[in-house]
Amino acid sequence: MATKPSSFSISHGCWRGGNLSYNHSSNVHLFPKPSPRLLPTACKMRQKNSLSSQQKRQQAKKVSPEQLPMNEGFTDTADFDSSSDQRTLNENSMVNGDEGIEVRSGTEDTSSYKEIQIEEVLQENDEIPKGNTDRRGSSSSLQESTSTNEVVSVTVESTNAADFDGLSNLEIETAHNGEHVQLGDLIGMMKKADRNILLLNQARIHALKNLDKILSEKEALQGLINILETRLEETDAQIKVATQDTVHLDLLEGQLEKLKYGLSERGAIKAGEDDINYNNSIMNKDDSSFHSVSKELTLLRKENISLKDDIRVLIEELNNVKELDKRILALEDERFSLEAVVKNLESRLVAAQDDVAKLSHLKFECKDLWAKVGNLQELLDKATKQADEAISVLKQNYELRKKVDRLEESLEEAKVYRLSSEKAQQYNDLLQQKLKLLEERLEKSDEDIHSHLQSYQESVKEFHDIINNLKEDRKRKALDEPVDDMPWEFWSRLLLMIDGWLLEKKISSHDAKLLGEMAWKRDGRICDAYLACKNNNESEVLATFLGLISSPTSKRLHIIHIAAEMAPVAKVGGLGDVVSGLSKALQKKGHLVEIVIPKYDCMQYDRVRDLRALDVVVESYFDGQLFKNKIWVGIVEGLPVYFIEPQHPAKFFWRGQFYGERDDFKRFSYFSRAALELLLQAGKKPDIIHCHDWQTAFVAPLYWDIYTAKGLNSARICFTCHNFEYQGTTHASELASCGLDVSQLNRPDRMQDHSSHERVNPVKGAVVFSNIVTTVSPTYAQEVRTAEGGRGLHKTLNAYSKKFIGVLNGIDTDAWDPSTDSFLKVQFNFDDLQGKKENKADLRKHLKLSSADPMQPLVGCITRLVPQKGVHLIRHAIYRTMELGGQFVLLGSSPVEHIQREFEGIAKHFENHPQIRLILKYDEALSHSIYAASDMFIIPSVFEPCGLTQMIAMRYGAVPIARKTGGLNDSVFDVDDDTIPLQFRNGFTFLTPDEQVLIIVC
Repeated sequence: MATKPSSFSISHGCWRGGNLSYNHSSNVHLFPKPSPRLLPTACKMRQKNSLSSQQKRQQAKKVSPEQLPMNEGFTDTADFDSSSDQRTLNENSMVNGDEGIEVRSGTEDTSSYKEIQIEEVLQENDEIPKGNTDRRGSSSSLQESTSTNEVVSVTVESTNAADFDGLSNLEIETAHNGEHVQLGDLIGMMKKADRNILLLNQARIHALKNLDKILSEKEALQGLINILETRLEETDAQIKVATQDTVHLDLLEGQLEKLKYGLSERGAIKAGEDDINYNNSIMNKDDSSFHSVSKELTLLRKENISLKDDIRVLIEELNNVKELDKRILALEDERFSLEAVVKNLESRLVAAQDDVAKLSHLKFECKDLWAKVGNLQELLDKATKQADEAISVLKQNYELRKKVDRLEESLEEAKVYRLSSEKAQQYNDLLQQKLKLLEERLEKSDEDIHSHLQSYQESVKEFHDIINNLKEDRKRKALDEPVDDMPWEFWSRLLLMIDGWLLEKKISSHDAKLLGEMAWKRDGRICDAYLACKNNNESEVLATFLGLISSPTSKRLHIIHIAAEMAPVAKVGGLGDVVSGLSKALQKKGHLVEIVIPKYDCMQYDRVRDLRALDVVVESYFDGQLFKNKIWVGIVEGLPVYFIEPQHPAKFFWRGQFYGERDDFKRFSYFSRAALELLLQAGKKPDIIHCHDWQTAFVAPLYWDIYTAKGLNSARICFTCHNFEYQGTTHASELASCGLDVSQLNRPDRMQDHSSHERVNPVKGAVVFSNIVTTVSPTYAQEVRTAEGGRGLHKTLNAYSKKFIGVLNGIDTDAWDPSTDSFLKVQFNFDDLQGKKENKADLRKHLKLSSADPMQPLVGCITRLVPQKGVHLIRHAIYRTMELGGQFVLLGSSPVEHIQREFEGIAKHFENHPQIRLILKYDEALSHSIYAASDMFIIPSVFEPCGLTQMIAMRYGAVPIARKTGGLNDSVFDVDDDTIPLQFRNGFTFLTPDEQVLIIVC
């Protein structure tokens, strides 16, 4: 079956060309993988002048190569062509880098020449050495060059397909790397080329048929368009005539009106009547002609409308024809390209036929090689037999050598035994001598033991005497030592009861001080007295306590915290955790700790034990008058707490939220003064008053400007700023409400804000008036002393740097303890992490996340969604975790409206997703579960004064991923940081707050 020449190219992974496609399920490797020392290789076909079919036949007659036997597995050309319509060739190919392989083949009929030319361009940086090598021990006729380009050409000539028998497994090698090509594969590629030529011819014929059909349709449509245009011209002419008739009728009507008017003026009634009759007859004639013209005009208008509709339809068809023209042009272009491809294939076929002739000499070389291989095989068999004989001889020699070695070892053992028997006799004699010496020493030791026994009996008596003396001393000191077996709630209750008696004027301040010190020191006497009379009435208890008054001295400190938050009753952020955690730690060290906070309407009252209102009213100054304050007391996690409820008409702390009100400055300046008034009227003499953040920063200037003169002067002021971003600045006139002198404080060296001369800064005032100023981490203390981190206070902090330090926050290890955490389904610890897996499974079930893979990592994030916390990085981490096949859980909300809306949208998008869950609120119990279930915890803050999240996460066995800033830099150390000792590396850190760095970390 004769076909036109065709060509196709195969590169490493794809095809390139027109829209035709070639699909095959198997991968055919024309050449083995190149040697590592070779640069990228390209195999290309050389272009040659195209020849006519007659010239090809003449060349075929000139060459008559030797017939080669046909391979049994090789299919006939006719059979091959019969199935060629089942496959299509994709001429699209891509060149992968600099490396590509291109094979072109062509056939005229079963007796035509089959040419294969393979050009390998081996690009090397160094010069390729000369020389020919052959794997079977004989040199080949492959041509090599010493330049950087090496060309290998192999040619096989044949006049019949059966001549290729036995050559399908022929291997062609290059001189340098020994790579080979199966000739059968190349012949198969030539047959595929025949297939592709047939497909190209069929596609061209089909395209020509479509083109003829489209041209005929175009001619028919053009004729129809011409007819319609003629009809349109006729219609336009009729419309013009009708228009002229209408104008003529209008002129006649005008003349008639003029005639009537003229007759009426002349008064010739009769003559006028005759004329009118005459004119009426004329008008009747005109009216009849007018009606006929009107009808004809109406018909013309209808016909015009129909013609317009026809024109519109024709325009649409004309547009379709234009589109067909475009398609025709595209098909013509495609036809030209196909014809060019066919011409190119014909030229390549001629070149391939020329090159096939060069393969004929390989037949003879192959026969020689097979003969040489046979000889080598015979030599190899002989050598193998000789080697087997030598191996058997070596085995016999090895066994003999082993026997000789055994005999030598036996001889050595015999010599050693003889020498040892002589030495044993000598050792016997030495033992006899030592035995005599030991008997003598035994007698001496008996005497020594007897003397030691007597001294031991005497020492036992002395020991008993000492024990008795210690018991007596212990009994005497038992009364003075603190009682450790009573909970802190018990002592806090006693302290609050004593303070209540003082405020209610039932005992003097001196007696209250002495009783308070006994409770503070956990004196056993006051404990026993309370337990003995706790069921009695208040007067009997009071009398019993007054009988215990003594005046021992103590070095322990009395510390009072004045704050806007306290966990867990009134918590917004880390401030509440620090106030409660620090107070409990100081209490455990034996210090007396009390806390004063506002009585919010939205705080968790169920977490306060023994909450009650005192029968006393404390009045405090504000806005030029005195306002009453109701004082409540209660115990929170073993700590005594005072709650101040202002009786102010503005209801400062009955707003349903802790912060975020327009009058926050007034609310907390009022609270700061009311707290100091409580301490004054209760007769407190604290050693330290500790105020926190801008909400209670007013305490420092109020204390030194007003209350020291009133008698509250025993304390020193400690101010801690947990976040310098929030400074509470406002207009200076607002400061006067709490009684401070604006003219004295609105100065650059006191409370005047750097941004304006008319604004005051509470945090700046606290820094100036406090005895010591702290922040929550050493790194953050350094950051806020810069212009970028200090938010305008860097100059003030540098001026007072001697009293400004950074102390790293800590967490309450009792509240955050996975071995005792009541919020967890299963408790666990460092030595047994099985419970963490069970908590992870429980959280997945609770949040309806996928549990298919127990080992799938879970990333947690608990935070306030504000810009400081890096919300853009949190958003990116959600999607990045999903891409990497992990799970992500976010717990938190945002006071910023647009951020809250954005994350609500994300939460809705992932509402039923098996891997992502967003809970946009704060849930104390759920936070414990997330910490316990997470494998990793992300804290990507833009800046972070300290942060407790990373500490809690590590406490619960989660690895933190944090940015190196503030307290995160002081508590999370990267596992790959060689400057950090290995035992302190505990997480992953990154420096730049952008998504690309976070991708690298993840």
